[in-house]
Amino acid sequence: MQVRDSVVVVTGAGRGIGAALARRFAAEGAAGIVVSDVNGDSAAAVAAELGGNSVAVAADVTDAAQVAALVTAAESHFGPVDLFCSNAGVAFGRGMDASPADWATNLNVNLMAHVHAANAALPSMLSRGRGYFLNTASAAGLLMSPGDAPYNVSKHAAVAFAEWLSATYGDQGIGVSVLCPMGVRTDMLMPGIEQGETAALAVAAFGDILEPAAVASVVIDGLAAEQFHILPHPEVATFLQRKASDIDRWLSGMRRATAQLPR
Repeated sequence: MQVRDSVVVVTGAGRGIGAALARRFAAEGAAGIVVSDVNGDSAAAVAAELGGNSVAVAADVTDAAQVAALVTAAESHFGPVDLFCSNAGVAFGRGMDASPADWATNLNVNLMAHVHAANAALPSMLSRGRGYFLNTASAAGLLMSPGDAPYNVSKHAAVAFAEWLSATYGDQGIGVSVLCPMGVRTDMLMPGIEQGETAALAVAAFGDILEPAAVASVVIDGLAAEQFHILPHPEVATFLQRKASDIDRWLSGMRRATAQLPR
């Protein structure tokens, strides 16, 4: 998947990883970029920074109609979507104290937004015999992050849905990558570290905290190689191998690591 001359949609692009992706896609020569965020002002600011080959569209990714409107906006401004980056996400840092509303929000943003993106973009991609999805999940979707049950479950579900998309449509010209970083310097993580939240401190303890621009660089390489797992923290692959080879030992290690974290 080459970004140059491609039409790209990026959700959650008003800040953090999404904004970094949009900037890098512009630098790579994308033909058009739809910069989307639930905060329309943030999306507009990033689009203004990128210039004429971008347009800002405010959207709530939990609303299927609004996600479909992103695809329509891309088609009307630039042409058919080549790459849909379903990047928006949430995390609350809650375990068994999470409310039903917390669970619903995590599942709607971290999982169903990917489903809405596929429903909106897949028909045109299939008719053309080509298209690509980059779904942002998390290393927590492959491993786990202590302290945040809804986040873990929703990110595992996001990875599972990406696997299903790839297995079902890969032979029809549809590429899928799932982005699974650990710690990234964003507004989703850093306030939790400052406030001493268990989930955020666990992320910081398990690996380096990367800048969003560094994640975007890894994404460009991963898309070019059409890797399913895009891992900005390469140690995640080692952790995943250990989990797969001996789940009981891995869980024992996670219990020890969790017990050492502030609560």
